[in-house]
Amino acid sequence: MTEPPETKNFFSTPTRGLFRINKDKKNVALKIGLLAAVIVGGVSCQSVLESQRDVRPLLLRDVPAQRLAFRMEPDVPLPEEMKTEAANDKIEAIQIDFDTRRQGDALIRTVRSPDGQRALVLYGTADEPSQAFRIDIYSAEGSFLRNLTPPELSCVFPETVAWSPDGNFITFIGHKGATPTPTPTPPGGVMPELPEPGEAVPAPSVGPAFGYVPLFNTEQIYISNRDGYDLKPLTSREGLIYFYASWAPDNHALVAMACRESEWNAREKAFRLPTGRPRLVTIDGKERLLDDELTEALPVWSPDSSKVATAFDTDVMIYDAATNKPTQARIRLRDALITASRVYEAKTSGAGKDGNAENAGGNTAAESAIPASFNPTVRLEWISPDKLYFETAYVRLIPNDPITSFQRWHLLILSPQAAILK
Repeated sequence: MTEPPETKNFFSTPTRGLFRINKDKKNVALKIGLLAAVIVGGVSCQSVLESQRDVRPLLLRDVPAQRLAFRMEPDVPLPEEMKTEAANDKIEAIQIDFDTRRQGDALIRTVRSPDGQRALVLYGTADEPSQAFRIDIYSAEGSFLRNLTPPELSCVFPETVAWSPDGNFITFIGHKGATPTPTPTPPGGVMPELPEPGEAVPAPSVGPAFGYVPLFNTEQIYISNRDGYDLKPLTSREGLIYFYASWAPDNHALVAMACRESEWNAREKAFRLPTGRPRLVTIDGKERLLDDELTEALPVWSPDSSKVATAFDTDVMIYDAATNKPTQARIRLRDALITASRVYEAKTSGAGKDGNAENAGGNTAAESAIPASFNPTVRLEWISPDKLYFETAYVRLIPNDPITSFQRWHLLILSPQAAILK
């Protein structure tokens, strides 16, 4: 019997081959999928990093005040860059002119222009009260150029007399004089008659000649150009005493302090430092009140002119100064400063046993007592965008014997707050 031909499974081998091919394709597809996932993941991470870079400001000037973070370092040494020149600096050539030609006037201070070519000369006269003075403009070589202030205007607060950082403007604080008298006659010159109010008279290169200048009974900020002309009040709020003004580093505005006469008198009677409300004043006279709370600490500009800082007791305040939508931040430091004071007194023998015992509550040994070295902020210095120094101290203006004790400097290191990515 003939055996049937061998039956071959035509599908067995081809089927196994097809399965192997499909398996290889699946592996390739899996690898491609994993690679795609890695690429997509990498792109996503890159997008996140790029978005982080986008939301992180490149400069602190771009960070609103309310978005600042801080770290406090108590009891730090005073950096070299914070050492300031003496307020009574006098140019020798100008002093010689006063000694030889103007013996009747007392030179108080000279303020050099930013380019070093000119100087504002502050001097007292016999007919002015001791706290008042007048201002002339001299060359740095000691040559008289012209009188800056008219005889009816008395200047006060000599430390506030200043050139703008670019040297184009001069600012000072003054009020109506009690006894108007002529200003000194320039060498070889003849005193001209003063013009009538509102009359425009071209001024000679040497000698006093003044147009009409509004005067006030209380201290206001005045401004003129670099040559001493176009003198006018920058503020005109009768009844307010402006006792401080400081230019922004970029010249766009001044930060000032002002208070009511009654507030000034009350502080003076109590032998306390004057207090005022901080405000911004632009060179066209527009004014923005920064805070309605009174403070002793004079406000300071950030080096980039974007912000202003001051302090209320132990709280440091920071305000935006160069934006249409300003914000502000209050940094509360009371607890941190009390803790730092306890550490400070533990390291300093005899702390709390001298003139400021009234702050210790009579029980310096108790943990809950306020340390004698714990005091309000009296001064600030902003030396770089991220470094704001502030000084705490005990101050009493006792006549003929002012008291200043426990002077301690602290540092706030500023940075942007962490951004929340959506």
